Amino acid sequence: MTLKTDRLILRAAQQADLMDLHALYSEPRAMAYWSTAPHDSIEQTQEHLDRLIASNREQLTYFVIELDSRAIGTAGMHKAGEVGFLLHPDHWRKGIATEAMTAIVTHLFEITDFVQLTADADPNNAASVCFLKSLGFEETHRANNTFCINGVWSDSVYFALQRPS
Repeated sequence: MTLKTDRLILRAAQQADLMDLHALYSEPRAMAYWSTAPHDSIEQTQEHLDRLIASNREQLTYFVIELDSRAIGTAGMHKAGEVGFLLHPDHWRKGIATEAMTAIVTHLFEITDFVQLTADADPNNAASVCFLKSLGFEETHRANNTFCINGVWSDSVYFALQRPS
């Protein structure tokens, strides 16, 4: 299954995405607020790609964002009811994340029975916090010291988006 928007194809991860995804997951700006450090090796990205491929065998809930035949990001539900997104910085501020997540959120509410979707962000990541709010997510709470990457702790702000009536 794939989702199509005006500019994007949202689809399952495939082995051919390895180099594009390594460009994303090894990019320090993209990974600055992610839950892991930038990937140091192609092998690390391959392990991640293997998990992405395996996770979508039963039902497609986490997508590769494809633009012009290139994988430029990932987005979708990575845990039960929890969504996330990651986009290569070359494609920031072009409306791509909004286009992708709008289609994905609609899809997730169509195929699941979750009463809400949740998300979290580092409160210092103003762009992601603003983006989630623009999608209709509302802040529910905050927590300190939720991720430790390379010895540096970061906090989290949590959001929820209620199922449309």
